[in-house]
Amino acid sequence: MMKILVTGAGGFIGKNVVSTLKTIDEYEVLEYHFCMGLEKLENFCKECDFVFHFAGVNRPESTDEFFEGNAHFTEVLVNYLKAQKNNCPVLFTSSIQVELDNAYGQSKLAAENILRQHETTMCAKVLIYRLPNVFGKWCRPNYNSAVATFCHNIAHGLDIQINDPSREMHLVYIDDVIQEFMAACCGKEHKEGNVCFVPLTYRRNLQEIANLIKSFPQCRSNLSIPNQSDEFVKKLYSTYLSYLPEDSFSYELLMHKDNRGSFSEFIRTIGQGQFSVNIVKPHITKGNHWHHSKHEKFLVIVGKGAIRFRNIFSEKVIEYFVSDEKFEVIDIPPGYTHSIENTGETDMAVIIWANENFDPKNPDTYFMVVK
Repeated sequence: MMKILVTGAGGFIGKNVVSTLKTIDEYEVLEYHFCMGLEKLENFCKECDFVFHFAGVNRPESTDEFFEGNAHFTEVLVNYLKAQKNNCPVLFTSSIQVELDNAYGQSKLAAENILRQHETTMCAKVLIYRLPNVFGKWCRPNYNSAVATFCHNIAHGLDIQINDPSREMHLVYIDDVIQEFMAACCGKEHKEGNVCFVPLTYRRNLQEIANLIKSFPQCRSNLSIPNQSDEFVKKLYSTYLSYLPEDSFSYELLMHKDNRGSFSEFIRTIGQGQFSVNIVKPHITKGNHWHHSKHEKFLVIVGKGAIRFRNIFSEKVIEYFVSDEKFEVIDIPPGYTHSIENTGETDMAVIIWANENFDPKNPDTYFMVVK
């Protein structure tokens, strides 16, 4: 079993890496936190086969702490590895800020140089990733991530502040980072020169990011789903959902009720139609209408019933008997009047997909009895 040391295991990236490693039987995770003390780190360095080095400082009270937490701690780590004659690979999360003249970037650059020296003296493989702004679940809001702060505040109904709306953010999603790190752990890292990189990143300005996140709470009221074909939007929406208050995971749907049962729209999509839930009371028939262009799919998930069709120019009735004993999707083609009857003694539940969202101004629905 491969033993993997993770420094900074309780941080944003550390949590995501540790939780992933623990799903893989071939790995044993050695989690290191600053509070454990250096003796624990020294013991871990005796037995580890790979190091994910995430521990560091990015919001200290003084600039000296940058170098103490980033450069000096890295030196302590490599000295322990050297003392144990352990030349296992070390993956280090640096920052694109090494190219800037600030204390954080320079402390990360100093840590890189320490690892480069370790690579030379110990013939150890060193993988340095200069990461852009990482976003995703478990990132601490109101700290050093605009995306985390925006998601948290908007999900909690709080204001956000944007000092420079046009500022471009260079972003990478945490799951893409983890995918790259897992590949690197197997010797399949992406590398250019002496620096490794995550191949998929995004560039968006702050105002665009804020506008997208502000639109997400509206999805509950308009039943929409953000455009999942846009990879950035999909990942940003997943991130937003992870910041919902724990007492706000649910939301009610509007139920159109009468003595026949109820009908509730569930999800409206962009270009992929809508999903609804139809409840039909025993011995009740719903439908008896047809469409010019709209088409649907019916799936009975509770109870049993009969779905009937008739071409509007024919007297021939086609019947399908459906139930929850065998899930069977029934296509409802245009030009066929159709109905569904609950033939059981309990309520029947039907999932309906329609190829287009309902438009009351153009319902494309025309009454005609099937039978």
